[in-house]
Amino acid sequence: MDDFDLIVSSFKSEYGVSIYSEDFKKMTWAEFSSLLCGLGADTPLARTAQIRLENNENVLKNFTSSQHKIRNKWRSRTANKRTQTDINTALHDFEMIFANM
Repeated sequence: MDDFDLIVSSFKSEYGVSIYSEDFKKMTWAEFSSLLCGLGADTPLARTAQIRLENNENVLKNFTSSQHKIRNKWRSRTANKRTQTDINTALHDFEMIFANM
């Protein structure tokens, strides 16, 4: 599942809204951004983000093979594109998003 699919399924499960609907096409960017930030921790996007960002060794030991696959795919995809400062900034941003949920 790619990132767009995660957004589609998360909006559907959280709000019952189809991204492909006419109502959604009329949505402003500000409204979309607000809904995206308001997604709950139990949505596919949030669960995947939590898996991707997990660094606690005790938690990682209990990951399923599917969770390791998600995390490793993300880490290999972003390893060559991000500096440590970029990573720290992104982690902080995600922490703030989840803290505000």
